[in-house]
Amino acid sequence: MLFNLRILLNNAAFRNGHNFVVRNFRCGQSLQNKEQLKGRDLLTLKNFTGEEIKYMLWLSADLKFRIKQKGEYLPLLQGKTLGMIFEKRSTRTRLSTETGFALLGGHPCFLTTQDIHLGVNESLMDTARVLSSMTDAVLARVYKQSDLDILAKEASIPIINGLSDLYHPIQILADYLTLQEHYGSLKGLTLSWIGDGNNILHSIMMSAAKFGMHIQAATPKNGTKLSLTNDPLEAARGGNVLITDTWISMGQEEEKKKRFQAFQGYQVTMKTAKLAASDWTFLHCLPRKPEEVDDEVFYSPQSLVFPEAENRKWTIMKLVCEYGTPVSNLEFCQTESQMPTSLKT
Repeated sequence: MLFNLRILLNNAAFRNGHNFVVRNFRCGQSLQNKEQLKGRDLLTLKNFTGEEIKYMLWLSADLKFRIKQKGEYLPLLQGKTLGMIFEKRSTRTRLSTETGFALLGGHPCFLTTQDIHLGVNESLMDTARVLSSMTDAVLARVYKQSDLDILAKEASIPIINGLSDLYHPIQILADYLTLQEHYGSLKGLTLSWIGDGNNILHSIMMSAAKFGMHIQAATPKNGTKLSLTNDPLEAARGGNVLITDTWISMGQEEEKKKRFQAFQGYQVTMKTAKLAASDWTFLHCLPRKPEEVDDEVFYSPQSLVFPEAENRKWTIMKLVCEYGTPVSNLEFCQTESQMPTSLKT
């Protein structure tokens, strides 16, 4: 094994506990099997149990504490390589993945549409086989979910969804870690989605119920796959977390005028927030446009958008450890009795 995390667990400072970010994480019986997450693709959170997702969040918080707060050096990915396919540009996904993978001692390889043309000058099957022979895992940010499905089917290494038209699981993991840090627990929170019925909302719907969270969503009548209400104020009423996203995703630029008309009245403002719960917070996966949320909310003390952005790094670091290296079968908390007191519910 590259790096024995059990040795680190004997560190006295760690054993004293840390309760500033990781309250109420618990690893249950389903996580006693070391091999449960090893080598699995992450295409959507639909395929993971609540305990498995909680385990990912707990270890993300642990990495964040050890590296950021304690200054530990953890070369967990030394000698490992990550392929990064980016059909769509991104500040946070690229920066969090590259810096996180390098911080753990690995080598990330960034591949744009100028470097690799998925399914154009080489079949997806051939691309998957070549990448499998040269890298330990692949994070792909693509237009079509179907391309990810083919890569996962043909590759012999794990495939991580960095974004597709249907799902954005790595963003949701960062969102949940941010809310866990702020509220201390995810259970019972009401998530108020105000915006497009897009990949973010799909991913929330695939996972929120696994933590006992409630969803209130408002989307325009624009042919999206989900439309629970068309009234953003109704969706915000009583919500703990107000969430929105871009109204115009990459590839939808021609629909800009039509979409702006459809989203009239959907800007998140303090008027929206007044209907939310008294402890409301705000999330946006960025980049943000003023028409989606005004400055008063976006830069308010209740806004968690910048901690949310940072947590992309720590959750991705956890994922590449889990999916790209032999240390993925090492558990920080094999049983609840081994966990610091501050982490027990």
